[in-house]
Amino acid sequence: MSRQQYNFRREIAGDGGFPRLAYVSRAQYSSEWNSSLHTHGCAELFFITGGHGRFRTRQEEFPVAIHDTVIINANVPHTEVSQVESPLEYTVLGVEGLETLAGAEGYALFHLHIGWEELMGCLRLMLQEAEMTLPDYERVCRSLLEVVLVRLNRQRDAVLSGEPFDARTSRECGLVRRYIDNHFKENLNLDQLAQLAHLNKYYLAHAFRREFGVSPINYLIFRRIEESRFLLRETDHTLSLIAQILGFSSLSYFSQCFRRVEGISPMEYRRRHR
Repeated sequence: MSRQQYNFRREIAGDGGFPRLAYVSRAQYSSEWNSSLHTHGCAELFFITGGHGRFRTRQEEFPVAIHDTVIINANVPHTEVSQVESPLEYTVLGVEGLETLAGAEGYALFHLHIGWEELMGCLRLMLQEAEMTLPDYERVCRSLLEVVLVRLNRQRDAVLSGEPFDARTSRECGLVRRYIDNHFKENLNLDQLAQLAHLNKYYLAHAFRREFGVSPINYLIFRRIEESRFLLRETDHTLSLIAQILGFSSLSYFSQCFRRVEGISPMEYRRRHR
């Protein structure tokens, strides 16, 4: 494998913040290509710039070609395999403090239909700066990484998470929580809440949990259970009617959620508080 890699000093790679650019490299298939599974201590973002090949993980294997982007989380075993007749080429960024939430197995693959050339321009400039070590090249590369991540995060399949996104998402998470507080009796789901916040649903679930310590759906359930305690104490409504009022899909689901939160059944709670 023909490979050029440029590493960044940790103390200036991100000024102590996340994500941090650890290295940038470009690779092209050659006869000494090693295709054994391996891991890295940071996430890797692969941008396929030529040829055809396949990515392997412990769980699966999938084809890749130009315009494909593969994101591999830290410590996820993976390797790349090239077609001999169409040598695989790619640029890869090693980024600390970053992960994709799109795939349960710690990786994501998506095809960039729009914005590919702009991303390639950022990567070419990053490689040029790192290769020539021009004055303040680390700062330039760090800024280019931020542009790349922002543009990637616009892709619904990428779902990137890193500390620089916290400030932006805290406002959206607060909006979602207030919406749940005001509409918890309605038939809500994660897709609706994500659409309200203009965020990918997986990203919303991760950011909301990081912000409030609970997922959006569990917060919705807690709000309903909180209201159900009042209805059980202060009204003579049947359990079925209470479940219906609070938006539960069935009495059994209401009872299951109540027992999980309170440790007792709704009927037992009513008997104890009458």
